[in-house]
Amino acid sequence: MNIFAEIRTSVIETLDAMVADGDLPSGLSWGNVAVEPPRDASHGDMATNAAMVLAKGAGKPPRAIAEILAERLTTDGRIAVAEVAGPGFLNLRLHPDVWHDVVAEAIDSGKVFGHSGMGAGVKVNVEYVSANPTGPLHVGHTRGAVFGDALASLLDFAGYDVTREYYINDGGAQVDVLARSAYERYREAHGLSPEIAEGLYPGDYLVPVGEALKAEFGDQFLDKPEEVWLEKVRDFATDAMMDLIRTDLASLGVKMDHFFSEKSLYGSGLIEKAINDLKSKGLIYRGVLEPPKGKMPEDWEPREQTLFRSTAHGDDVDRPIMKSDGAWTYFAPDIAYHWDKIHRGFDELIDIFGADHGGYVKRMNAAVSALSDGRVPLDVKLTQLVKLYKDGEPFKMSKRAGTFVTLRDVVEQVGPDVARFVMLTRKNDAPLDFDFAKAVEQSKENPVFYVQYAHARIRSVMRKAEEMGLEYSDNAKLEDEAEFRVAMKIAEWPRLVEIAARNHEPHRVAFYLYELAQDFHALWNLGNDKPQLRFLHEGDSAATAAKIALPRAVAVVISTGLGILGVTPVEEMR
Repeated sequence: MNIFAEIRTSVIETLDAMVADGDLPSGLSWGNVAVEPPRDASHGDMATNAAMVLAKGAGKPPRAIAEILAERLTTDGRIAVAEVAGPGFLNLRLHPDVWHDVVAEAIDSGKVFGHSGMGAGVKVNVEYVSANPTGPLHVGHTRGAVFGDALASLLDFAGYDVTREYYINDGGAQVDVLARSAYERYREAHGLSPEIAEGLYPGDYLVPVGEALKAEFGDQFLDKPEEVWLEKVRDFATDAMMDLIRTDLASLGVKMDHFFSEKSLYGSGLIEKAINDLKSKGLIYRGVLEPPKGKMPEDWEPREQTLFRSTAHGDDVDRPIMKSDGAWTYFAPDIAYHWDKIHRGFDELIDIFGADHGGYVKRMNAAVSALSDGRVPLDVKLTQLVKLYKDGEPFKMSKRAGTFVTLRDVVEQVGPDVARFVMLTRKNDAPLDFDFAKAVEQSKENPVFYVQYAHARIRSVMRKAEEMGLEYSDNAKLEDEAEFRVAMKIAEWPRLVEIAARNHEPHRVAFYLYELAQDFHALWNLGNDKPQLRFLHEGDSAATAAKIALPRAVAVVISTGLGILGVTPVEEMR
């Protein structure tokens, strides 16, 4: 039940009738007509911009359209009052029965309340984390992992067919550096002093990898030239790092559907197929790029290269795909990877990158547009940096990784639920301050506590009601303005799901849950002064059944919303 969508349908049907009766000209588009909560709740339950967006096309003043629309809409049994405001906005107040129906629908629907068919089974690939397999995940990866996982769950709830995917960057020079670093730990496992030269990975996390290498290969690689051991050590260490990464992700509650290896692209012919696809479209050529803007690098020189004509698909400059020695650039396997995604039948692609990949967005969008002939959209989401604090001061923990704070450090400090919720308290492209003290503080200022506390309070009420032997009822008794405010907030949930899913913004769910918890806690506190607003009424099971229907509906939405975010709806606070 999406009451906002239903009222919008009523508005559209009324506009159609106005066209039929000559009150509006034909040929107008209803695409920009919206029905949404008003900015000021005192103005009504809903507002529509219909008259404002149609006035120019209709050649009429907005208020003139709004007044006719208002009069006609009051024939809808759900609409009690339709008032024209300002230059032509239309504020609507609904009959109380509507909000009673919303509460009943939430209870009856349970976990599927707000579930939208908007996605219509569209196949979406969400690629996230995709960290180099050279060490444990750090706090920046944590944000990308949480954002990607919550977005995938949100899209799934909105009716999309979602695949969660991790792209293993195991085809570049960084895995050779990993192998050399692991080899030093292998030497250390044999009692030798490791030589951690500049450029190698210094973290202690490679110590057990060195010991495992010793167990697997004995001393056969000691004092041997690199060409003897590099490949085997590289494969062994990469597998060990991916096991570590999977464990890190599991500690955060993240499980991927598919892992795709960059290395598998080489020698498979996939890169050649993808580039030939672009070549057949006239998008691959030999040419010389313009010099870079700004200060000219001393080593820059014009040279002929094999280029992808990415400017034909919205990029700023064309991009090299092959080096002068005939080797592929790092961009070529990424093109092939996305070509493979398209050929696996995905209808939409979402890539989640760190903030340092901002310059990569246009070229990747151009590649996917070219490969799919514009059929498959790609949305690249960037996650900004996370700054760690404790009591307002920059916070540093022990760094077993050697150079950064790990995902595991964060989870061990605050737990996966807190880590996930806090990571979603800002939009993905805004910087995030993570204060460990505030994250576990039991106060209104801590959103995860505030939301979980609301759910725990409701579960406490439910347990007491069950001790009373209460038979539940879906028929809520709403009398006070505060009760209606909570019911109205519940009614926003299906609309919120569609907006958040359409815009790929799971943080909207976290914001909404906080607002719902805020309205619920306000109602709870009113019960201290107004006994009739309390949920439990000793000796009056009928009154109790009617009053606890509203918190039961709140619990449904909180539990579902937290589930999308990957956060546990707690039964009681400890």
